[in-house]
Amino acid sequence: MTTALGQQPWEPALSVRQVLTLERVLAGQPEVVAGAHRLDRPVRWVHVAEAADVGVMLTGGEMVLTTGVLLAGDEDKQGEYVRSLHRAEASAVVLGLGRAFPAPPDGMRRAAERCGLPMVVLHRPFPFAELTEEVQSRLLRRKFAAVSLSEAVRTELTGLITAGAPVQRLLDEVARHGGCPVVVTNLAHRVLATAGERAAVDDVLRDWERIARQAGAGSADGWVRAELSCRGERWGRLVLCGYRGERAAGRLLADRAAEALVLHRMLGGDGAHTQGPGGSWHSWEEQSARNLLTDLVSGAVPARQLLPRARAAGLPVNRRVFVPLVVRGGEPARLDRVLRLLGLPGVAADLGDDRVTVLLSLAPDQDARALTAHLAARLRSEPDASRAVVAAADARAAWDDVPAGLREARHVADAVAGSAPGLDLPPVVRLRDIHLRGLVRLLRDDPRVQSFAERELDGLLGGPDEDLLAVLRTYLATGRNKSRTAQLHHVSRPALYRRLEAIQGRLGVDLDDFEQAASVHIALLAHDAQQW
Repeated sequence: MTTALGQQPWEPALSVRQVLTLERVLAGQPEVVAGAHRLDRPVRWVHVAEAADVGVMLTGGEMVLTTGVLLAGDEDKQGEYVRSLHRAEASAVVLGLGRAFPAPPDGMRRAAERCGLPMVVLHRPFPFAELTEEVQSRLLRRKFAAVSLSEAVRTELTGLITAGAPVQRLLDEVARHGGCPVVVTNLAHRVLATAGERAAVDDVLRDWERIARQAGAGSADGWVRAELSCRGERWGRLVLCGYRGERAAGRLLADRAAEALVLHRMLGGDGAHTQGPGGSWHSWEEQSARNLLTDLVSGAVPARQLLPRARAAGLPVNRRVFVPLVVRGGEPARLDRVLRLLGLPGVAADLGDDRVTVLLSLAPDQDARALTAHLAARLRSEPDASRAVVAAADARAAWDDVPAGLREARHVADAVAGSAPGLDLPPVVRLRDIHLRGLVRLLRDDPRVQSFAERELDGLLGGPDEDLLAVLRTYLATGRNKSRTAQLHHVSRPALYRRLEAIQGRLGVDLDDFEQAASVHIALLAHDAQQW
């Protein structure tokens, strides 16, 4: 098994610095005489050796203890001894001063400094067996603790997967075990999912680009990365952000978490494809966009607090203008494709009711209205999207104004939902285009409006002939244009006249009278608004 950082198979380790703080070692009065900048190197094992060619017996990560009895009086041997340890990737050399070397030998010290190998001398006689026993027992305890944690996490995550838990539940458990934020990214470092304390996660995301580079290079302290791959193809990364436990345990935790996410994905869980409103399926990227846009629209989280998440998800936010849109009759994947074709930065997600919410991020010098119109035209040229309706709010120059803009776009989209086929809508519908429909939509839940609609339309509601209601809707939407209404319903004018007479008879109104026709129109708009 490889480590989360793609290095050698993991072993529990103490750092050289940690070994030097052990009580038994302190009794020997240790002094670092070379390689002080490398004291955080891991000690995988402790080895007592006097032979000059000890390097051939090492596999890397050993702290070598010696009295130097076979090296005394020969600086060449001393230098080669140190170099052989360096070539074998030993973690440090500890020299017990005494009969062979009453003081640190300059030859060994200079060679160790050149190689960057920590060299420690013990000024007081010290039983090497005690140090070996102490370190080995600690390493074994660490290994047992790490393996126990690994198996406990694996069992718990597998149980969650078996129970059909969502991927967020898995990540929450990993964050709980790690005591630190957990971030899942794609290969471009865009954040797909997070878990952990909200404040800690926001701190991580606030400077994500720099942190992601450091974590990717393995240079960030406490940052443990595991690659996510399926069938030999890498598709993302999981990062434990600022893990404060033992490095080996952190690597195992990251590995177990990565295994669980990959398994969840292979089994079709919502980590790979999340079932969304209307039975559609969402990829990791879509789910990330959906969570962000849902929080923006709902206002449950202040917009300012969502700024780090938006930035980490790849949405440009510095010195930008934001255009809120809602598209009816579109799909997130199609919208993403169109955005990429047009080179427009933005996020899109299906928030339900056949509505795809889109947030564009434009440069201040770009023409927001022209680009929105171009987007609508390009979308309608897509197969099966010719009837897509693009509802837009005015561009927002401040991020804090984005939630209100998204809600305005949703209101516009709702107002034209279920519109009669004869309603002539512009390519991009805005608040100024919905007129009375917008007002009725706002008032649709008022009991008095509901009562008015039922009273005015009582003769048609629940009747056997639903076609009459559709004819009425088209007739009023076209401005009482009989020719256009007959054409849209594929009937002759005499047949239309008979239907209009039937409608007037059932409702007890004269549709040629403007006030009565307006009253019926408002009632019909209120009725339709309650259906969507």
